[in-house]
Amino acid sequence: MKIAVLGAGMVGSAIAIDLSSRHHVTAFDINEANLTQLNKRNPRVQTIKADLKNYDSYSGLLSSFDLVVTAVPGFMGYKALEAVINCGKNIVDISFFPEDVLQLDKLAKEKGVTVITDCGVAPGMSNFIIGRYNEEMRIDALEIYVGGLPKVRKKPFQYKAPFSPADVIEEYTRPARLMENGFIVTKPALSEVEWIHFDEVGTLEAFNTDGLRSLLYTMPHIKNQKEKTLRYPGHVDIIISLKESNFFSEEPIEVNGLKVSPLKVTSQILFNEWKLGLEEEELTVMKVVLHGEGKKTEWNLLDYYDKLTKISSMARTTGYTCTAAVNLIAQGLFNDKGVFPPELVGKDKICFDFVLNYLKERNVNWKMTITE
Repeated sequence: MKIAVLGAGMVGSAIAIDLSSRHHVTAFDINEANLTQLNKRNPRVQTIKADLKNYDSYSGLLSSFDLVVTAVPGFMGYKALEAVINCGKNIVDISFFPEDVLQLDKLAKEKGVTVITDCGVAPGMSNFIIGRYNEEMRIDALEIYVGGLPKVRKKPFQYKAPFSPADVIEEYTRPARLMENGFIVTKPALSEVEWIHFDEVGTLEAFNTDGLRSLLYTMPHIKNQKEKTLRYPGHVDIIISLKESNFFSEEPIEVNGLKVSPLKVTSQILFNEWKLGLEEEELTVMKVVLHGEGKKTEWNLLDYYDKLTKISSMARTTGYTCTAAVNLIAQGLFNDKGVFPPELVGKDKICFDFVLNYLKERNVNWKMTITE
């Protein structure tokens, strides 16, 4: 199968490399350094420089491909996905954009294409788990905790971004939607901090972020739902200080006669501060908790940077969930037409088991426990 991967950043590159073992893969990106690095790591992946914000060019760029992966920054995600659907291509998406992806369902059906969206680690694998267990039990409440963290804790932030820093800032500023007692409520990002202990990692702080997304609409019968991001203790206070001091404001201020957006300056500073080195070790820690029928079902993940392949944990856990979904479509295991968040794919046991085994083959190991 001929597959196009739009975006050759840390996660996009991992996706392209993994898919190239079974498919003919071409990666597109505006950044020549990303493409050069990808080609050095795996010459099987063809690379093409392209401005992916030029959505009108997609029909020409993608005409020869059977399937497309969209791995662009979130601010481009919705328009990129819409453009690919208009090309009549099946798609797996990990762009994590703020718009409601289900608005594209009608278009996808009209074009006769299959779209699996939000197919990363969270949202992504968390949704696969929830979709499957929703078929097996009555879920009264769910909690999702997830974080990508550097192995070495460097002050002040104790954080490195394993994906686009712009998307991290978006995560810190976009209001968080939760389900409480059957009602969707909105709370500020970074709110309701709690501390949770994880074996082998220690105590982490968890705070509200807007990661439930489609679950609020596909699983409204689950009356209580929350998703929280994990960081080393102390990180939240620093980010809140920046936020309350208008470092994330888009409103220009005058500096020596020039109009400057504080957000653009902050983004550049944090991009340099948070940039994860190519061989810098990091980890992904995650917990999905399901309450119902008098028991608690937990799925836990602890994954580390792979020293052999030199692929980051976040790229592995996000990217390989995505490539598992690609192979679901490629092998004809899922071919319904329209837009499908992972919970609507994972409800099928064959699809769920395929994804779980695909990850296990790549040493991404989820562990499940049940307590009464």
